[in-house]
Amino acid sequence: MTIRHLTVFAAVAEQGSMSAAAKHLYLSQPTVSQAVRELEAHYNGLLFERLGKKLYLTERGKLLLPHAREMIRQFQQLEELMQNQGQSSTLKLGSTLTVGTCLTPSIILDLQKKIPDLDVYSFVTNTQNIEQKLLRSELDAAVVEGEIHSPDLVVLPIIDDCLVLAAGKKHPFYRRGRIHVQELNNQKFAVREYGSGTRQLFEDYTLRHDLKIRTAWEANSPQALLNAVLYNQMLSVMSIRLMHHEIRHRSVRVFCNEAGEWNRKFKLVYHKNKFLTPAIFELEKILHTYQQLELPSVMGVLEQE
Repeated sequence: MTIRHLTVFAAVAEQGSMSAAAKHLYLSQPTVSQAVRELEAHYNGLLFERLGKKLYLTERGKLLLPHAREMIRQFQQLEELMQNQGQSSTLKLGSTLTVGTCLTPSIILDLQKKIPDLDVYSFVTNTQNIEQKLLRSELDAAVVEGEIHSPDLVVLPIIDDCLVLAAGKKHPFYRRGRIHVQELNNQKFAVREYGSGTRQLFEDYTLRHDLKIRTAWEANSPQALLNAVLYNQMLSVMSIRLMHHEIRHRSVRVFCNEAGEWNRKFKLVYHKNKFLTPAIFELEKILHTYQQLELPSVMGVLEQE
């Protein structure tokens, strides 16, 4: 049994089929099948059973998977530690879409000023995908706005943020100073995709207040949502950090949540067993310099009562 066998086994468990695992690992399907057979022979029992076209873990496989992942993670950390000796250091940094749009470029510049030989790989997607990549050791650390659910990840809330309701000049809300929560009923909204922390926070809010909004736009691009507000009379709820330019030039009107239900933190996240490199420690220090949130002098108010 080798680390290669465990890597193939974990990939098959995560991908659900030999062919998908082979594609993920850039191996041939016979190579993947052979590795699984060898592992099953080594442990004297089946690790997968086939139901339809998909493979499912047996009880023996379920017992092995978390230990296999841990051994793979430790091996990757050892490789990283030894390969980086005397060479430039690397950081695989994940960001959720809001963070990646408004903060990540500046954070990476700050990191490279502090560690000139640092090689940063940046991956931007929604919170749900970032969480899975951290668990699979495909990222070293990440900065996210959504909720992290796995107990295997360390979550450090650092940067203040809040969502605001945004209305463009053509929307009736633009010239209002205050609007009531129930006025959001039946309004057309541009919203983020499923898996987004921003979307989850807003959906939780609509459920608490029994709101029935009309989802007219859906996108995984904050700029696409902002364009829908500016040009298509949509409302949207997004981070105020994404709209400093538009607020300053009065092309949008933003409304803060009176009860503070849209306040949140951007969080530094990494695996609890991650070897913390100097780059990760420096990343945490830099994030604290972005902690405070700059609010515009004039904002509308979304009332609860």
